[in-house]
Amino acid sequence: MKKEQVPQDQENLNEGKLAKLYYATDENGQYVKVNSIGWEPETVAMQQAWDVVNDEVENARKKVVDGKASPLLYWIKKNIMTYSMVASYASTFGFMVRLHCTPFFFNKLSRKQLEKYAYTFRISVEELTDIERLKKQ
Repeated sequence: MKKEQVPQDQENLNEGKLAKLYYATDENGQYVKVNSIGWEPETVAMQQAWDVVNDEVENARKKVVDGKASPLLYWIKKNIMTYSMVASYASTFGFMVRLHCTPFFFNKLSRKQLEKYAYTFRISVEELTDIERLKKQ
């Protein structure tokens, strides 16, 4: 690809703040480093991926507000994590994290376990357990 052909999509998700390094040929046929702020297919794919993530977060929030899931599920989805990832951070098992995503088991958690989960998401225990805050969103 020639230096002038390196894509520069002005509509990218990073608003031009992040650039990727590409190698292209200059007018003499020599390889040179060229920064690109993105190209349209990449921007479309990334936007679609973020739409899926945002939908999952919103679905989790609705389940929490409706009492069908614990706030833990919301924070897992919001931080784009899996049950096993959270389990490794909180020093527990994946199936336990899955159980704790139900209100029945979540409400029986000790303060120590809540602190482990809160630390995992870099929030306070109060934020982790605050359903009213999720209702307002």
